[in-house]
Amino acid sequence: QVQLVESGGGLVQAGGSLRLSCAASGSFLGINNMMWYRQAPGKQRERVAYITRSGITTYADSVKGRFTISRDNAKNTGALQMNSLSPEDTAVYYCNADIQESIGGLSTLRNYWGQGTQVTVSS
Repeated sequence: QVQLVESGGGLVQAGGSLRLSCAASGSFLGINNMMWYRQAPGKQRERVAYITRSGITTYADSVKGRFTISRDNAKNTGALQMNSLSPEDTAVYYCNADIQESIGGLSTLRNYWGQGTQVTVSS
């Protein structure tokens, strides 16, 4: 059973920083793209950052220049460094990944979500 587990959320003052981590566990062949999403109360879930296996990154305009996504392919982990946080960044943050599994002897790509971690930024 493949699982993604996030950690690192919490309460921080405006202007502060937090680092979120995502660890994949279980039996799988590898991880393709990794993403971070967030969902604020009453709003739709939005993708904030994306990283390919080779390290190509993209960011939502709202976080560009403040957030940095990274990954460690050897450890099957990902991270989101968040700087210059503002109350508008308050949300539940989710790790999401396309994971390659061997199912019935065939390589299959499946998308997985973590359980989410709360980030609260006070003004």
